Amino acid sequence: MSANSAFNEEKGGSSNVGEPEYGHDPASGGIFSSDYKRHDDLKEMLDSNKDSLKLEAMKRIVAMIARGKNASDLFPAVVKNVACKNIEVKKLVYVYLVRYAEEQQDLALLSISTFQRGLKDPNQLIRASALRVLSSIRVTIIVPIMMLAIKEAASDMSPYVRKTAAHAIPKLYSLDPDQKDCLIEVIEKLLADKTTLVAGSVVMAFEEVCPERIDLIHKNYRKLCNLLIDVEEWGQVVIINMLTRYARTQFLNPNMNESLLEEGGGEKAFYGSDGDDDEEEDKDEKDKKKAEAPSVVKRKPYVMDPDHRLLLRNTKPLLQSRNAAVVMAVAQLYFHLAPKAEVGVIAKALVRLMRSHSEVQYVVLQNVATMSIKRRGMFEPYLKSFYIRSTDPTQIKVLKLEVLTNLANETNISTILREFQTYIKSMDKDFVAATIQAIGRCATNIGEVRDTCLNGLVQLLSNRDELVVAESVVVIKKLLQMQPEQHSDIIKHMAKLTDNIQVPMARASILWLIGEYCEHVPKIAPDVLRKMAKTFTNEEDIVKLQIINLAAKLYLTNSKQTKLLTQYVLNLAKYDQNYDIRDRARFIRQLIVPTDKSGALSKYAKKLFLALKPAPVLESPFKDRDHFQLGSLSHLLNAKAGGYQELPDWPEAAPDPSVRNVEVKESVPEWTKCSSREKRKEKKVEKPFYSDSEGESGPTESADSASDTASDSESGSEESGSGSESEESDQQSESGSEEDEEEEERKKKKEKIKAKKPVPESDSEQSSEEEGKKTESKNKPRRGGSDTESGEDKDSETESSESEEEESEEESEEETKKKKKATVSKPPSKPPKIDNKKEKKEMSLLDLDDFDPAPSLSQVTPLNNFLSSSLVTDLEGLSLTDNVLSPTTITPSGNLKTYELLHRITGEGLSVEYCFSRQPFSPDPHMVAVQIQFTNSAASEAKNLHIEDAKLQSGMRMKEFPEIETLPAGETVSVVMGIDFCDSTQAANFQLCTHTRKFFVSIQPPVGELMMPIFMTENEFKKEQGQLMGMNEITEKVTLGEKCHGEHAVIQRVTTAANLSRVPCGSDKECRFAGKTVTSGSLVLVSVVTKDNGAAQVTVNCEKMVIGTMLVKDILQTLTQ
Repeated sequence: MSANSAFNEEKGGSSNVGEPEYGHDPASGGIFSSDYKRHDDLKEMLDSNKDSLKLEAMKRIVAMIARGKNASDLFPAVVKNVACKNIEVKKLVYVYLVRYAEEQQDLALLSISTFQRGLKDPNQLIRASALRVLSSIRVTIIVPIMMLAIKEAASDMSPYVRKTAAHAIPKLYSLDPDQKDCLIEVIEKLLADKTTLVAGSVVMAFEEVCPERIDLIHKNYRKLCNLLIDVEEWGQVVIINMLTRYARTQFLNPNMNESLLEEGGGEKAFYGSDGDDDEEEDKDEKDKKKAEAPSVVKRKPYVMDPDHRLLLRNTKPLLQSRNAAVVMAVAQLYFHLAPKAEVGVIAKALVRLMRSHSEVQYVVLQNVATMSIKRRGMFEPYLKSFYIRSTDPTQIKVLKLEVLTNLANETNISTILREFQTYIKSMDKDFVAATIQAIGRCATNIGEVRDTCLNGLVQLLSNRDELVVAESVVVIKKLLQMQPEQHSDIIKHMAKLTDNIQVPMARASILWLIGEYCEHVPKIAPDVLRKMAKTFTNEEDIVKLQIINLAAKLYLTNSKQTKLLTQYVLNLAKYDQNYDIRDRARFIRQLIVPTDKSGALSKYAKKLFLALKPAPVLESPFKDRDHFQLGSLSHLLNAKAGGYQELPDWPEAAPDPSVRNVEVKESVPEWTKCSSREKRKEKKVEKPFYSDSEGESGPTESADSASDTASDSESGSEESGSGSESEESDQQSESGSEEDEEEEERKKKKEKIKAKKPVPESDSEQSSEEEGKKTESKNKPRRGGSDTESGEDKDSETESSESEEEESEEESEEETKKKKKATVSKPPSKPPKIDNKKEKKEMSLLDLDDFDPAPSLSQVTPLNNFLSSSLVTDLEGLSLTDNVLSPTTITPSGNLKTYELLHRITGEGLSVEYCFSRQPFSPDPHMVAVQIQFTNSAASEAKNLHIEDAKLQSGMRMKEFPEIETLPAGETVSVVMGIDFCDSTQAANFQLCTHTRKFFVSIQPPVGELMMPIFMTENEFKKEQGQLMGMNEITEKVTLGEKCHGEHAVIQRVTTAANLSRVPCGSDKECRFAGKTVTSGSLVLVSVVTKDNGAAQVTVNCEKMVIGTMLVKDILQTLTQ
């Protein structure tokens, strides 16, 4: 559908030029015609005998639905085609029916026999779609048919159909709750399914229909734990939440003995991993505490259930997931289930999520605020991550303040208060008020800084901003209640403010303070009352009540001076419009002014009014929120939401663990990981092998193919980085070190196996591809629905998946052949070393942010994908010679210039180079991808290579590469980082750190690297160029250099100077290029017109004049060389 027609439809216009056949676009719904002729052409197309017309009509209808248009009047015409032989049409018909079956139930019921036939279709997609439509018809008559269909689909060969059956269960349950028992049988059957595709969906059905039936989970518990890492993200969240509640009913509290130990002992043990000395001290302390504990209460030492440990171990890798919901789910599981010493691993993952969108930040910070009250030590190392940015929305600023206040202690309070001082200058008034309250809370919690905070707040009383002063008064009032006798000067100072402050709450607070502590300011108090009596009638209600209170207190302590004033105020209040104030005045008059009628209470008036009031406790609003399950909607709202299931209390005694035991059959199932994987590897080792020289091509190919699958599975470097670091921080957990040893053993075995394999070409490529896929799926969380589907198709006996697998195998074969050619073209030197490097590269694949990895920078400098594809297609349209058509000649890999970041001598053996790879940076398309190559020329290995203390100009951002744990001597490694230069050539300054040294370095981009190529036709180029005239156009004349004659040379020079793509042009004398700036997407158009005498004219049109001027200079320089 053309954009033009869509525009006309919105405006109600009637001009559609260039569409001779139709009066208007068929999908746009009656521009010319009246309603009764609406969609006539679409109905005709659907009634025709040609499948191509039907398909076109269905595409347009589905497009209408996607745009939010109503297509329900086409239901009869569409539903007729449900029996169509063409599978593509059939799929789209089912998509339509799923959308409208609920609205048009009567018509849908007429074709119910067709849906039932569809359930027997050989194509799994049709079977699933038919079931989906059937479950969308919400009519009680067809409940038995739906029930039968779900039962059949639950035992279908295809996991996709079984997944759809699981989705249909809650729909049927909501339609007819009486079917619960039958549905539970189906759920029980599907829970036993071994495919990851079904797991998440059936657990969701379980949660909706029978969450109380935890007996169904017992036998499947271990399977679900092991499958978890390969389930799609949506399913992971559901399973983790369900297993959290399950674990709370089946295992003992791992922190049951912590009450016997000193509070915070666990936290110290966790941080003990930073240094050996601390660790030894902590061990000694722990031993003492353990020795003391039995004497206090005789209790069995806690031993963690192996199934409890299995759950914690299998969820931990998911902290590296790219999906924020999965990370949040694992974090709440660890918070509610893990031993205190192990909860710390979630802190780093949660801090990582705070770099996400503001909506995600809001939810994460709500949970961090709750966690930081009970587990303060967990987030202390990441204090700076909670500092507030000027760009943060107010609600996020307030939450960060909450977390900073919770984390404040004697050691970091000075840093936090310095931050707070800066925040008070903010223009955001709500935020400033919250900051002042935070200072007050810090002062109440930490006695050492109370006076400092009080002095700071008193200084704020002279602030020009009335809201700041008002909030300060309210907080000072609360602080003064703790020790009023020491601060009579402050009370006097505040009394003077009554003339200026107009905010009711602040005036009321000052009056309350003066009344409460009137004996400390005996001279000032009556004068304040005199002033207040003058303005009584104009004050707000809250202030009037405090004036009455002040008058009563002064009457009782200093009746000589204030008797008449008090009577005057009470008379005014007696006739006030507000009945609260009238009642208060009558009550106080009877209480303090003794008369014959006054009761016994008047004797105790002094005690009533001048009793000592307890100082207010300033508490976090998140204090009691942890009784809701973290990450839930109820926790977010701090109120029980519909459908919320309470988190069960830990059992007193451990339930029987044998209920989770499953009879193991002789054939080991696919999902049992550790044992079956090791056995399979051992079997492979026993195979006969060929000589090493013959098998050499195997490992290189398999490493490449594994790298391909790694980049395809879209695992961000950020997650992998955080994962590796969080594992370091969790050294004392039992599982960490064991897993690392297992992984190393696996890799060694893999190397041996790959070296020993025979090499018939196609076989070895295919097997290596499968090897890569297996290792990827086992070693890290599977991402994306398509990956899981292909994984499941292998496990199950689906018929239709075979064709998909064949296609993917063909693609992988082509890729590996291409790679083979690339490797063959280079002379092989020292084969064993190359193999070793390849294996190491496999470790760092996750670090490359979806870029194709390669061993050295010269190989990596990749061709610009955008550029090559668009150029080839454009140039094919022109009759040019073959050598111009090949993209390599346009942008040869050598043209990507490398720059030195750190010299070998300065870096003490570590040399660092960088280049602008001209690849899109996948985590953030607004960042320029910078490829960095580390070479260790020193004799010893370099450790912990990472970035710190980035000093960037305002607006600039940086996405650091994940930490490189070790770089052995003589080795080279490449990583990719992203920098948002904010469309400027200002340098990004930062510290490059090893485990021993820090080096100050900076990356300054040439202006040509701040842009990315875009595809344009000649007409589009001319149109855009016409709009960027005047000050946006810069034209310069130049004499071309000796080596720069000819169109090919000009193209090569310009594309080297700037990351632009070629625009097709009818003239031989003119070359055109187009691109846009990476950050703001501003257009950059370049045209070079050559003349016969070696002269040329360069024109740059750019929305940003500074970039245009700099680009012209660079292009002139490169053309004159």
